[in-house]
Amino acid sequence: MLAYRMPREPSTPRIAVWRRLRRLGAAQIVDGLVALPLDARNKEQLEWVAERVADAGGEATIWIGTPATRSEEAALVASLVEATAAEYRALRDEALGAEQAEPAVRRRTLRRLRRALRRIRLRDHFPPPEAEDARRALDDLGSLVEVPG
Repeated sequence: MLAYRMPREPSTPRIAVWRRLRRLGAAQIVDGLVALPLDARNKEQLEWVAERVADAGGEATIWIGTPATRSEEAALVASLVEATAAEYRALRDEALGAEQAEPAVRRRTLRRLRRALRRIRLRDHFPPPEAEDARRALDDLGSLVEVPG
């Protein structure tokens, strides 16, 4: 967990921290408190964010914690799963929609969606079934791009 507080102005460092936490897939517990599953990569990333907070004149501490009850843990995991599931569904829908596009549009869309899939996977700590649906939709779009038609 990362507990942090930053000055309101200038807003640029605060926005940069927020964006970084979002890219990491951090769960927002309350304002100024986020959580990630404990592993070496996430701990290192939170340490990096904490340094940025301190560089901006704020305060940050990293905590290793466990939800007090199984239901709280399940709710936290469910919020992380739903966030990435929604992204996977949007990606799948866009891939399906691109199947009817012109070949050049399909190719550009496929490249962009593959990059988006890689970014989602980096923050997907508890892969939902939608991850496989999105991958399959991209594979299907890829087969259309590789075969002229």
